Amino acid sequence: MPQFIIYVDGSCKRNPGPGAAAVVITMPDGVIVKEFVRAYRDTTNNRMELIAVISALKAVPRGDIQIVTDSQYVVKGITGWIKGWKAKGWVNAQRKPVLNKDLWVELDSLAAAHDGALTWQWTRGHAGTPGNERADALAQQAAEELCANA
Repeated sequence: MPQFIIYVDGSCKRNPGPGAAAVVITMPDGVIVKEFVRAYRDTTNNRMELIAVISALKAVPRGDIQIVTDSQYVVKGITGWIKGWKAKGWVNAQRKPVLNKDLWVELDSLAAAHDGALTWQWTRGHAGTPGNERADALAQQAAEELCANA
């Protein structure tokens, strides 16, 4: 059983545009340990998804951690695509530079530091998963507030 279940989500009001990355850290029984969100003026949705995961891994001690995200980009990227990107010198299947390489490199390093005690779970967005819904609400609100104050 994981020590923490962490829900992450990113939001972007225009792509690119104002966005936010949110993290909800819970115990296995669902009790929320910590929530946080950070807004960015000029970003993309995929960058926000990656920044949310990176922020989460920096916020918790090493141990058995389950990351839950509605981003197939994050799950497929970190569990599969990244191996090929690294082997091919950070180019994708179309032989173009991998987008968000800076964040993928950082996420790869943080994931490796967990020595295999990190699991990834994709969940359908807006499907009623409480932690995912909460992370989505935090990210949406922060991005909307940034738009309103721009």
